[in-house]
Amino acid sequence: MATIPPGSRQRCSLCQVEIQGMAGGNDLVFFSHGGPGSRAKLWARVCQYLRSDDQKRQCLNQDPDVAGQVQPSDYFAEAPIIELPKVVTDEGTPS
Repeated sequence: MATIPPGSRQRCSLCQVEIQGMAGGNDLVFFSHGGPGSRAKLWARVCQYLRSDDQKRQCLNQDPDVAGQVQPSDYFAEAPIIELPKVVTDEGTPS
């Protein structure tokens, strides 16, 4: 599916996000967590991983001309490195 008429919303049957059509083509995507984002962010985080033709046919965001240019900030960030303290055993040696 390509465009969604301005002022209307459609829910993707696969990932359950809602996309609201906006004038000028900058549609808003409402994720289950966090604030609204762009179709490019949706593609970077979800749509690019669809593999079967059936999944791609159901997806509301497979047209790259409508999704827009993906930015590095659209992808999920790497998890932070967590430094854990060493644990000392009963024998007094770190494990």
